[in-house]
Amino acid sequence: MEHCRILTGNSHPELAQAVAERLNVALTPCTVKKFSNGEINAKIAESVRDEDVFIIQSGCSDVNDNLMELLILISACKGASARRITAVIPCFPYARMDKKDKSRAPITAKLVANMLAVAGCDHVITMDLHASQIQGFFDFPVDNLYSEPLMISYVKRYIEGWKNSIIVSPDAGGAKRVTAIADKLGVEFALIHRERTKRAGDAPEKMEVLVGDVRDKVAILVDDMIDTGSTLAMAARSLMENGASKVYALISHGLLSEAKMSMIQELPIERLVVTNTIPQQQHAAGCAKLTTIDVSPTIAESIRRTHNGESISLLFGDWAEGVSMGGVGVY
Repeated sequence: MEHCRILTGNSHPELAQAVAERLNVALTPCTVKKFSNGEINAKIAESVRDEDVFIIQSGCSDVNDNLMELLILISACKGASARRITAVIPCFPYARMDKKDKSRAPITAKLVANMLAVAGCDHVITMDLHASQIQGFFDFPVDNLYSEPLMISYVKRYIEGWKNSIIVSPDAGGAKRVTAIADKLGVEFALIHRERTKRAGDAPEKMEVLVGDVRDKVAILVDDMIDTGSTLAMAARSLMENGASKVYALISHGLLSEAKMSMIQELPIERLVVTNTIPQQQHAAGCAKLTTIDVSPTIAESIRRTHNGESISLLFGDWAEGVSMGGVGVY
């Protein structure tokens, strides 16, 4: 890892430190703070001239500040003659705004891609994009890592009776995700279809239709993001009403920005499993059902392979699953 520099802003320093330790590379000291009027100031304490720079910054609760910190750090490294600048964004900001779903709606994910390019970014490493087509918004390489192997290994290691389980998507948009996991586990899959029904003179009502048989099975809900927790609550209750023996929830990005952890604690689920692309210490304190999977081995290996010019396709298969199956990364 010669001529490699790892920087981080204020979004998720714990994850950045874990990645740096796995790579045996010290974090390059930098200070990112605000002036009294809210403007962000960044200072990098060591030279990055002709270095391969990786900036680890996730889209957490203060997503706008996190994004500006990342852009300013990229610009600072570009101005300091860094050889290559890679933005490592475990949770991509504004990923839910990936298409124009109504009149005058912005495609903000495309705007973020343009801002990264203008700031001087050469490469992006991210994880579990809300929509894979976001990769097409960039004119430079984007590596979209997956937490799927880690989730599969969690199921095999920690969910009792998983061979009699069924993988469930809480909406139709996640069908591709759950079918891939179900195929690798050799189990069935189901999905919950939500639609609006309206009778003459009545207000529209939301209707949930479960497609698939979950009776007497361990239902494993899989989704890419949880924010308010309302979709999880609806899906969990629907599965229990349809005869599921137990319900687990596996979510890639645990934003939980509007969710009340006490509400999740009362849901009929055994475990809510999220990755640490978002800091979870505060959430874990309010919910005993919350379990976190550590993604730092996967991110560290992607950085190592990128720096050394190696293929990272290995990270999409058995390597990541083997890391978790070895007993590493679940807390």
